[in-house]
Amino acid sequence: MTPPVLIKSSDARYPSQIRQRLSRSSLPPLSALGNLDLLALPKTALFCSARCPGRAILPAYDQAVHWRDAGRCVISGFHSPVEKECLQIMLRGSQPIIICPARALPQRVPPNWEKPLDAGRLLILSAFTATARRVTAELAARRNELVAALADEVWFAHIAPGGEIQRLALRIAARG
Repeated sequence: MTPPVLIKSSDARYPSQIRQRLSRSSLPPLSALGNLDLLALPKTALFCSARCPGRAILPAYDQAVHWRDAGRCVISGFHSPVEKECLQIMLRGSQPIIICPARALPQRVPPNWEKPLDAGRLLILSAFTATARRVTAELAARRNELVAALADEVWFAHIAPGGEIQRLALRIAARG
């Protein structure tokens, strides 16, 4: 496994979508572990509120299977329970995946991420320094903005009324 890479906003490898969609004052350096070439692929962002009704769970899993079988690159924080299960479904495939934790890069990669990393189909991308060890609501909101900025399309498995995912969906819609 290759060591993590730091990509500053002045670096040519810095994703242009972030420059175009986020404020210049909020261009964080990115820490990356895995295949940076995945950033050039068309990407679908997956979001799901942490509180998700049962009627939305199976359609989300079916969508994850569809993306897996179609080879679609999916980007997400994979933090909510539904997002985590969708990640498990997609890890069993061969399509590219970009995981954006709402904290620093993990010090140890989970065992089920090692094969996809070695195969070049997984990228772990963080906009947070090594001191951000715990996920907070603020870090999750910033991470979600980054994921949405990097994505070519966004898919919401469920949006809980009044929640952070609803606020994110409204901001994305306002940007067009």
